[in-house]
Amino acid sequence: MEVVPAWAPAVGFTLLPHAGGFLGSSITKREIPAWYETLQKPSWCPPNWVFAPVWGTLYTSMGYGSYLVWKELGGFNEKSVVPLGLYAGNLALNWAWTPIFFGAHKMGWGLVTLLLTTGTATATTASWYSINKTAAYLMVPYLAWLSLASALNYRIWKDNRNKK
Repeated sequence: MEVVPAWAPAVGFTLLPHAGGFLGSSITKREIPAWYETLQKPSWCPPNWVFAPVWGTLYTSMGYGSYLVWKELGGFNEKSVVPLGLYAGNLALNWAWTPIFFGAHKMGWGLVTLLLTTGTATATTASWYSINKTAAYLMVPYLAWLSLASALNYRIWKDNRNKK
Protein backbone atom coordinates (compact mmCIF):
# COMPACT_ATOMS: atom_id res chain seq x y z
CA MET A 1 0.00 0.00 0.00
CA GLU A 2 1.39 3.36 -1.09
CA VAL A 3 1.24 5.89 1.75
CA VAL A 4 2.51 8.96 -0.14
CA PRO A 5 1.18 9.62 -3.64
CA ALA A 6 3.91 9.67 -6.32
CA TRP A 7 3.26 13.34 -7.10
CA ALA A 8 3.53 14.54 -3.47
CA PRO A 9 7.33 14.92 -3.28
CA ALA A 10 7.41 16.99 -6.49
CA VAL A 11 4.71 19.30 -5.14
CA GLY A 12 6.25 19.48 -1.66
CA PHE A 13 9.75 20.30 -2.89
CA THR A 14 8.39 22.84 -5.38
CA LEU A 15 6.28 24.62 -2.76
CA LEU A 16 8.81 24.50 0.11
CA PRO A 17 10.74 27.68 -0.84
CA HIS A 18 7.46 29.62 -0.91
CA ALA A 19 7.01 29.00 2.85
CA GLY A 20 9.73 31.48 3.80
CA GLY A 21 8.61 33.92 1.13
CA PHE A 22 5.06 33.78 2.44
CA LEU A 23 6.16 34.36 6.04
CA GLY A 24 8.45 37.22 4.99
CA SER A 25 5.73 38.88 2.95
CA SER A 26 3.92 40.02 6.11
CA ILE A 27 7.03 41.97 7.14
CA THR A 28 7.49 43.37 3.63
CA LYS A 29 3.86 44.47 3.28
CA ARG A 30 4.09 46.35 6.57
CA GLU A 31 7.48 47.95 5.91
CA ILE A 32 7.12 49.03 2.27
CA PRO A 33 4.81 51.99 3.00
CA ALA A 34 6.21 52.72 6.47
CA TRP A 35 9.94 52.57 5.71
CA TYR A 36 11.04 51.32 2.27
CA GLU A 37 9.17 54.04 0.37
CA THR A 38 11.11 56.69 2.34
CA LEU A 39 14.49 55.37 1.12
CA GLN A 40 16.44 56.79 -1.78
CA LYS A 41 16.65 54.16 -4.53
CA PRO A 42 18.54 54.11 -7.84
CA SER A 43 16.72 54.83 -11.10
CA TRP A 44 17.09 51.18 -12.14
CA CYS A 45 15.25 49.86 -9.06
CA PRO A 46 12.36 47.67 -10.27
CA PRO A 47 8.86 48.81 -9.29
CA ASN A 48 7.49 47.16 -6.14
CA TRP A 49 4.90 45.09 -8.03
CA VAL A 50 7.69 43.18 -9.85
CA PHE A 51 9.14 41.53 -6.75
CA ALA A 52 6.30 39.12 -5.83
CA PRO A 53 5.91 37.49 -9.27
CA VAL A 54 9.68 37.30 -9.75
CA TRP A 55 10.22 35.65 -6.36
CA GLY A 56 7.24 33.34 -6.93
CA THR A 57 8.77 32.18 -10.20
CA LEU A 58 12.26 31.80 -8.75
CA TYR A 59 11.04 29.89 -5.69
CA THR A 60 9.06 27.50 -7.91
CA SER A 61 12.03 26.96 -10.21
CA MET A 62 14.59 26.28 -7.49
CA GLY A 63 12.12 24.16 -5.54
CA TYR A 64 11.48 21.95 -8.55
CA GLY A 65 15.23 21.76 -9.14
CA SER A 66 15.71 20.48 -5.59
CA TYR A 67 13.09 17.80 -6.27
CA LEU A 68 14.98 16.69 -9.40
CA VAL A 69 18.20 16.35 -7.38
CA TRP A 70 16.43 14.52 -4.55
CA LYS A 71 14.81 12.12 -7.02
CA GLU A 72 18.03 11.55 -9.00
CA LEU A 73 19.94 10.69 -5.82
CA GLY A 74 17.23 8.34 -4.52
CA GLY A 75 15.91 10.53 -1.71
CA PHE A 76 17.56 11.68 1.48
CA ASN A 77 20.75 9.68 1.89
CA GLU A 78 24.52 10.01 2.14
CA LYS A 79 24.83 11.12 -1.51
CA SER A 80 22.26 13.90 -1.08
CA VAL A 81 23.74 15.47 2.09
CA VAL A 82 25.98 18.00 0.32
CA PRO A 83 23.77 19.07 -2.61
CA LEU A 84 20.58 19.28 -0.55
CA GLY A 85 22.42 20.58 2.52
CA LEU A 86 23.83 23.47 0.47
CA TYR A 87 20.33 24.12 -0.82
CA ALA A 88 18.87 24.08 2.70
CA GLY A 89 21.52 26.54 3.86
CA ASN A 90 20.75 28.73 0.88
CA LEU A 91 17.04 28.72 1.67
CA ALA A 92 17.72 29.63 5.29
CA LEU A 93 19.87 32.59 4.21
CA ASN A 94 17.31 33.60 1.59
CA TRP A 95 14.51 33.58 4.13
CA ALA A 96 16.64 35.48 6.68
CA TRP A 97 17.15 38.48 4.39
CA THR A 98 13.61 39.90 4.71
CA PRO A 99 13.54 40.09 8.54
CA ILE A 100 17.07 41.55 8.49
CA PHE A 101 16.57 44.15 5.75
CA PHE A 102 12.88 45.01 6.06
CA GLY A 103 12.18 43.96 9.65
CA ALA A 104 15.30 45.25 11.43
CA HIS A 105 16.17 47.92 8.81
CA LYS A 106 19.74 46.57 8.79
CA MET A 107 20.68 47.36 5.20
CA GLY A 108 24.39 46.52 5.62
CA TRP A 109 23.65 43.18 7.27
CA GLY A 110 21.07 42.59 4.53
CA LEU A 111 23.85 42.98 1.98
CA VAL A 112 26.08 40.54 3.88
CA THR A 113 23.19 38.07 3.98
CA LEU A 114 22.59 38.48 0.22
CA LEU A 115 26.26 37.92 -0.58
CA LEU A 116 26.25 34.75 1.54
CA THR A 117 23.01 33.70 -0.17
CA THR A 118 24.62 34.23 -3.58
CA GLY A 119 27.64 32.18 -2.51
CA THR A 120 25.53 29.26 -1.30
CA ALA A 121 23.31 29.48 -4.40
CA THR A 122 26.42 29.30 -6.59
CA ALA A 123 27.77 26.32 -4.62
CA THR A 124 24.35 24.64 -4.80
CA THR A 125 24.17 25.15 -8.57
CA ALA A 126 27.69 23.79 -9.05
CA SER A 127 26.94 20.72 -6.90
CA TRP A 128 23.70 20.06 -8.79
CA TYR A 129 25.28 20.31 -12.24
CA SER A 130 26.91 16.87 -12.12
CA ILE A 131 23.73 15.33 -10.69
CA ASN A 132 21.02 16.87 -12.88
CA LYS A 133 21.85 19.59 -15.40
CA THR A 134 18.21 20.72 -15.64
CA ALA A 135 18.16 21.34 -11.87
CA ALA A 136 21.34 23.43 -12.17
CA TYR A 137 19.93 25.41 -15.11
CA LEU A 138 16.77 26.11 -13.06
CA MET A 139 19.03 27.97 -10.60
CA VAL A 140 20.51 30.35 -13.22
CA PRO A 141 17.66 32.92 -13.15
CA TYR A 142 17.89 32.92 -9.34
CA LEU A 143 21.63 33.64 -9.52
CA ALA A 144 20.99 36.49 -11.95
CA TRP A 145 18.30 37.97 -9.70
CA LEU A 146 20.55 37.64 -6.64
CA SER A 147 23.18 39.67 -8.51
CA LEU A 148 20.64 42.42 -9.20
CA ALA A 149 19.32 42.25 -5.62
CA SER A 150 22.85 42.51 -4.20
CA ALA A 151 23.65 45.55 -6.35
CA LEU A 152 20.34 47.14 -5.37
CA ASN A 153 20.84 46.38 -1.67
CA TYR A 154 24.34 47.89 -1.87
CA ARG A 155 23.10 51.10 -3.49
CA ILE A 156 20.22 51.48 -1.03
CA TRP A 157 22.61 50.93 1.90
CA LYS A 158 25.19 53.32 0.47
CA ASP A 159 22.64 56.04 -0.35
CA ASN A 160 20.72 55.80 2.95
CA ARG A 161 23.42 55.15 5.57
CA ASN A 162 22.25 58.03 7.77
CA LYS A 163 18.62 56.91 7.76
CA LYS A 164 17.18 54.92 10.67
